Amino acid sequence: MTIKLFPKGTPFVKRLFDLIIASFAIIVLSPMMLLVSVLVAVDLGFPILFRQKRPGGLGEIFTIYKFRTMREDKNSRGNPLPDANRLSKTGQFLRSSSLDELPELFNIIKGDMSLVGPRPLLIEYLPLYNSEQARRHTVLPGITGWAQVHGRNILDWEQKFELDVWYVDHWSFWLDIKILALTVVKVLKREGISQPGMATSEPFKGNRPT
Repeated sequence: MTIKLFPKGTPFVKRLFDLIIASFAIIVLSPMMLLVSVLVAVDLGFPILFRQKRPGGLGEIFTIYKFRTMREDKNSRGNPLPDANRLSKTGQFLRSSSLDELPELFNIIKGDMSLVGPRPLLIEYLPLYNSEQARRHTVLPGITGWAQVHGRNILDWEQKFELDVWYVDHWSFWLDIKILALTVVKVLKREGISQPGMATSEPFKGNRPT
């Protein structure tokens, strides 16, 4: 595992805090991660982890790790069924409790992610951003972020990106602490998990015409 000890452009205090908290969390939560691994293996089989390429800080591509929450069901043409049809009951629980995100702690140790930052989205979204929205990639992506504590998936894409860029422009160590505290509240309340009628949120298809 390649570790970027101090990723370019990341403040020293932010990276040090990430390393300390993520290392501590991995040790303390290891029994929980083992239990979740067993639940996923029983319900969905192997592999236990979901891996996908995502754009990170400065647009650098990395592999994100999560616990699997969806079955691999396909239609008669061999295409995956909609997310809502493939999301298992175990997967719904893992998403609503954010336990599916626990493997991202290892992404933090590697230096691909931070505890707080804009969520890492899909590579295919990169050419769809306008110049202002693209600034969300000037910092490391996070497990949680300013957009997540202000609505998560119930926000539309423009709102999410505005909040992401606001975070980029107003970052401070104490803002990260505030976001982490608000995240705990949001997770306990299980707010903003999905848009109505969808497993998470609709895909980003580009900006509305002005």
